[in-house]
Amino acid sequence: MCSDSASGPGPIRKIFRFYYDGFKNMSSWGRKVWLIILIKLFIIFAVLRLFFFPDFLRKNFKSEKERSEYVLDQLTPSNNLYD
Repeated sequence: MCSDSASGPGPIRKIFRFYYDGFKNMSSWGRKVWLIILIKLFIIFAVLRLFFFPDFLRKNFKSEKERSEYVLDQLTPSNNLYD
């Protein structure tokens, strides 16, 4: 078996250390800005999804088969549209 420890840390570890050191040495206003960004992302992805994007398929159809048939009907055009 060949050991890669002689060639140094792996690329994932280097990336992690890069960001870890950067955030550790960041000024206080930089941390506040990142906190605001994280709060905004939480609001966008968690809170807005609950209120504006309800689970339509799970609420209106009981089985996976009914859901898949509905989606297939919506995605494939009907031949009677232009007759």
